[in-house]
Amino acid sequence: MKTRTKLLTAFALSAFGLAGFRAAPDSERYFEIAKNLDIFATLFKEVNTYYVDEITPGKLLKTGIDGMLKSLDPYTNYIPEDDIEDFRSLTTGQYVSIGALVAKRNGKVVVQSAYEGYPAQRAGLLPGDEILTINNISLDKRTGSDVNKLLKGQAQSVVKLVVTRYGQDKPVDITITRDRIQVDNVSYSGMLTADIGYFQLSYFTVDAGREVRQAVMRLKEKGAKKIVFDIRDNPGGLLNEAVNISNLFVDKGLDVVSTKGKVSEWNKTYKALDVPLDTQIPMAIITSSRSASASEIVSGVLQDYDRAVLVGERTFGKGLVQATRPLSYNSQLKVTTAKYYIPSGRCIQEIDYSHRAEDGALTKFPDSLRTAYKTQAGRTVYDGGGVAPDVDVATREMADITRLLIQKSYLFDYATRYRAEHPTIAPAREFKLAESEYQKFVTYLQSKTLTYSTDAERSLTELTKKVKEDKHYDDVKPELDAIKRKVTLNKANDLQRFKPEIKDLLEEEIASRYYYEKGRTEAGFDDDTSIQAAIAVLNDPNRYAALLKPGGSAASARKSTVGAGK
Repeated sequence: MKTRTKLLTAFALSAFGLAGFRAAPDSERYFEIAKNLDIFATLFKEVNTYYVDEITPGKLLKTGIDGMLKSLDPYTNYIPEDDIEDFRSLTTGQYVSIGALVAKRNGKVVVQSAYEGYPAQRAGLLPGDEILTINNISLDKRTGSDVNKLLKGQAQSVVKLVVTRYGQDKPVDITITRDRIQVDNVSYSGMLTADIGYFQLSYFTVDAGREVRQAVMRLKEKGAKKIVFDIRDNPGGLLNEAVNISNLFVDKGLDVVSTKGKVSEWNKTYKALDVPLDTQIPMAIITSSRSASASEIVSGVLQDYDRAVLVGERTFGKGLVQATRPLSYNSQLKVTTAKYYIPSGRCIQEIDYSHRAEDGALTKFPDSLRTAYKTQAGRTVYDGGGVAPDVDVATREMADITRLLIQKSYLFDYATRYRAEHPTIAPAREFKLAESEYQKFVTYLQSKTLTYSTDAERSLTELTKKVKEDKHYDDVKPELDAIKRKVTLNKANDLQRFKPEIKDLLEEEIASRYYYEKGRTEAGFDDDTSIQAAIAVLNDPNRYAALLKPGGSAASARKSTVGAGK
């Protein structure tokens, strides 16, 4: 066992490149690393030998590795061999399966959506179908991960499902031939008005730049004179694709993004190397608080060059770059290697992972330490807190009843029922539920559990607790009881009071049953405040031009509120 420990330590040292120590300042650091690796190896040996129960070495080491990396940042991760295929799917957007999104819900495996044009949809699998078996394997005690593995396999192999479906008494047999699934980076493109084109960019996997180019060209062929570029909730992805997309809209030769890290040889400035697609077409980019990383590079670059007006919310604030490094036994390390800087010189990283409070809590860069930078036209922008929009559009706060309907899947289940009872509906952009149809939904909910607490009820409970602690409860009990009755009465009317937002979401869910995710998107156009704000800016040339001049945008007067809403 002692020999094994020495071998493990020696292997760890060689992996860190410590076989030959350098000069004195480095040697102290390397000795500290070697010492702690030796401690770790001997500790592992002792636990393996003497711990009261049997341990799984791989699982225990993975826990230790994950704990170590967690102390750095959320993006530095160990990827064991078993997870490499899933990681590859995230970066390429490709995998082999049936082309459906499934989820465990109340112990059941339910189809959430079937991707248009892929095997599951072609074979007739429908949202709302409950999958009972996959190739005769019962799913009763299977996890969501187990189910996904069963659905994946070799291209052109066959998978047999048995499902139950609303409106049918007997289970349905469905045979699907697996195929390679390519997730589109551009999840939707189409016309908002006669002269305003629109596209959504959901991912930054391979060929994202090519897809954006094709989407813009198609929109211009349809008559687009202005573009709305929706990058909301896009978590980012490949850096080179962010560069390629930025290059479509800025002049060749301009700096796009620079990376700076510990390994100076890896520092690099990425430039626009190709002739752009269009540097003149008016463009509004819609961002959200979940637009991160590569999304922030694209939106930040186009803001720094005053190329587009940003509409929506402040972005997430991830200014870090990751690289993958090969490890032993086909595993990999995804490690943060650098910070990135957009053309104005700013880094938009918001969380300071290198400095934590005494209790381990993470800190954000304070307003006082944020630095002002200038866009190409001279507009003031700030670092350290994501990319601020030029036109703020606050996210609509969802009512408690609406959140409950989503969490309990009541909207989803009613849409499944509606689809079974209505063979066709109007085109997604025209589809609206009549008042009588909404009342049918309200009737449907009468048999469901609608237990939830409103903000008012939570505040009243807290107030009651405090007055009891202060010994004043008996004095104010009549008033508290009266308020409680009023709140309860108002809550009973929530399905009518919040009908507009509930009805909008229900219409989108129903539209997706007939026209897939594109239908869901189109059904929401009229009610999307950010899209409507983008249209308003593009339809007002004077305002659009003013926003791109110094002092014209919200981003220019942001320092005091740079962390708001996060």
